[in-house]
Amino acid sequence: MTLSGSGGGPPERSVLPRAALLLVGLLVALALLVARQSDDSGPPSGSSATAGSAPSGGSCAASAALAPPCGAWWGAYVPPGPNGLAASVTAFEQRIGRRLDLVYTYHDMGTGTDGQLMDADEQSLGRTRLLMLSWESEVWGGSGSGGSTADRPLGWQRIASGAYDATVIDPQAARIKAYGKPVLLAFDQEMDDRTPADGSPADYVAAYRHLHDRFQQLGVTNVRWVWTVTGYLPRAAQMAASYPGDAYVDWIGYDQYNYYLCKSVPTWQSFADTQLPSYIWLRQHISATKPLLIAEYGTAADPSQPQRQQQWYEQVPQVVRQQLPGVRAVVQWDSSVPGPDCDLSVDSPAASAGYAAAGRDPYFHQPLP
Repeated sequence: MTLSGSGGGPPERSVLPRAALLLVGLLVALALLVARQSDDSGPPSGSSATAGSAPSGGSCAASAALAPPCGAWWGAYVPPGPNGLAASVTAFEQRIGRRLDLVYTYHDMGTGTDGQLMDADEQSLGRTRLLMLSWESEVWGGSGSGGSTADRPLGWQRIASGAYDATVIDPQAARIKAYGKPVLLAFDQEMDDRTPADGSPADYVAAYRHLHDRFQQLGVTNVRWVWTVTGYLPRAAQMAASYPGDAYVDWIGYDQYNYYLCKSVPTWQSFADTQLPSYIWLRQHISATKPLLIAEYGTAADPSQPQRQQQWYEQVPQVVRQQLPGVRAVVQWDSSVPGPDCDLSVDSPAASAGYAAAGRDPYFHQPLP
């Protein structure tokens, strides 16, 4: 999904229709099913370790890229409420009965509070959790006495040129450097939904590489770089053309949902149905070895069968463990998107019960760095 709006977290978000995804995804999954059997992101060849168990050395400590070798991080985007992000995350954790491993937040590239990376709430949460920041190359609009102001894209070409180094990039790089602990940083997640408004895929690659190289020049060594696409397979060519290269990417993310009635998808899709096609494509066409993360996921409700949400989430541990071995983090989108029947949160009793059950699985309880 793509951000737009303002106000301390991602405001309203536009969503791609996914009705065509089921057919395309099933064809891809059938064609490439054998490929995932050879996924290289698990234990090395010849190791006796299996997914969810300690590697041959006996350690489940996270890798240098922050990937847990014995399971996956349990994460969420939680909208900040009137008492701030930290209070909202704490309330969410109390409701699901566990602490999150990873908290996902969003920032624009403005010079106001929305553009301040590592704010006080994030630093507080980061004491006992990993943080993943999505940095959006626009200045979010706001609502003042004159009404709403449109979001303003900065443009990938100008970012790549260094035009925003002094005013935007360098100050925020300094804040992350001062924080000290490792941070996951995604630049313009779902860039395949931003062309041509923000530029071409080549422009995106240039901007991404410029940010990466600028951080290196400034001595920021605690960032792990995340490249996140929609995973929407009709945009495969755009996604492939937007990859900055293995030397610039530590994690690969994708965002897939079971929208069902929210986006008039005629068939209910299981968690595996939503995730496997994109996963297989990324492994085949982008990287066979980089750790993957499901950067956003969730399901709408089926009003005629309320328990479907619970069952959907209860499937997550087994599917990730057995069918998505390269996925090392899963991040729930605990919010809604524009449209009727578009609540993708786990607020309902059925969704909350299923999500809490999935979060108790040992595969999602790994030692934090």
